[in-house]
Amino acid sequence: MKHCIIVIWAGVLFLFPALASAAASSHVALDLTHHWVGFVALAIFVVAYTLVIFEEQLHMRKSKPVLLAAGLIWVLIAFVYSGQSDHHSAEEAIRHNFLEYAELFFFLLVAMTYINAMLERGVFDSLRDWLVLKGFSYKSLFWLTGFLAFFISPVADNLTTALIMCAVIMAVGKDKPQFIAIGCVNIVVATNAGGAFSPFGDITTLMVWRKGIIEFFTFFNLLLPSLVNFVIPAAIMHLALPSGQPAVVEDEPEQMKTGGLVIVGLFILTIVTAVSFHNFLHLPPVFGMMTGLAYLKLFGYYLRKKGRSQFDHSDMPTNHKIEDDFDIFDKIAKAEWDTLFFFYGVILAVGGLGFIGYLGMTSAFMYGELGPTTANILVGVMSAIVDNIPVMFAVLTMNPAMNETQWLLVTLTAGVGGSLLSIGSAAGVALMGQARGFYTFFSHLKWTPAIALGYGASIWVHFLINS
Repeated sequence: MKHCIIVIWAGVLFLFPALASAAASSHVALDLTHHWVGFVALAIFVVAYTLVIFEEQLHMRKSKPVLLAAGLIWVLIAFVYSGQSDHHSAEEAIRHNFLEYAELFFFLLVAMTYINAMLERGVFDSLRDWLVLKGFSYKSLFWLTGFLAFFISPVADNLTTALIMCAVIMAVGKDKPQFIAIGCVNIVVATNAGGAFSPFGDITTLMVWRKGIIEFFTFFNLLLPSLVNFVIPAAIMHLALPSGQPAVVEDEPEQMKTGGLVIVGLFILTIVTAVSFHNFLHLPPVFGMMTGLAYLKLFGYYLRKKGRSQFDHSDMPTNHKIEDDFDIFDKIAKAEWDTLFFFYGVILAVGGLGFIGYLGMTSAFMYGELGPTTANILVGVMSAIVDNIPVMFAVLTMNPAMNETQWLLVTLTAGVGGSLLSIGSAAGVALMGQARGFYTFFSHLKWTPAIALGYGASIWVHFLINS
């Protein structure tokens, strides 16, 4: 536990971008790193994040402790500044942090709404049923689910992608526990690797893009390193796969509901809108995403009108009719609210620690003493234990002087480093629940050396082609 707390503390000092500029506002920020308020604030965050790590054991959602920690940390900061008759510095800093969160919140809310709409229309279920009914061999399914996870996660969130691919593995591999375990490891690695080369693939890449550090199309320079990160451990795990093919599933495939593919198209159009707003109009991408939400709302209106019209004109008895009642606000309501509130807590709490002065201290050590390459590789290792979102927040907040190659490196390592352990990413944690008893912490740990080999190889390939 002692070592875990030390790692968390390092992660705490390693967290978020609005603060650097907030601290440089019109008032001079106080250095509270050796003040009792600084120590108490740090302890509050360590306790809160420890509770986050043990979320599964405590059955307490991760947003609760960090929300409280954020409030307490800023109360302490405001108390000290009020004692110095400075009633504006803390207010300006927290408003700046909250604006950063608001942009991220609405961006993610739109993306989650689209994913929920596609789930409700049966888009992912249709993909799953197609794979199950095709009668592929175990080895073919291993590679198919891996590559699909790799190429779907850049546009859909990696959690949904992992759950859909895991459903395929579970459906066809129920008689082969070994196949389920290896298949789940492969899916976790593939989803994390796929999210690393796209601005929309992971929260960390999204944050880097929103800050304007890396241009949209520059992220795709990480495609080959990300592919290497996935393929090398997959090739090693391939040797342990069972031969043959699963029994043919007799179940009838589910039909995709009306408008499913249209919603996929609208989501792609929304992404194009967000990128265009950013690249051509120099507006924050979140405004493009909110415009894209209007596309879905209008199409949802059309679906409701069409469903009611078909219901009214159907010759079937009323008690047998089914009205297509597509409700866009239901899709919004089903967003991952715990995750969104968790982001709020992390951003505000880490913002407070940055305002206190801890991030400047850590930046001087990590990027000054160790150098950017070592520091950025350690970021990936740390993200296997501490969530990669606060880790990347820390790097962006510290804003070390790095060239584009190094910024791409930290984007890569923060994205794929979580694959080293099953608890290192949302995909891994979710699959431990979905494939309970088959995919476990130790079944993943067995393949950590192969994953680490892919991690090292991806870094080498990155320097080879992107230096």
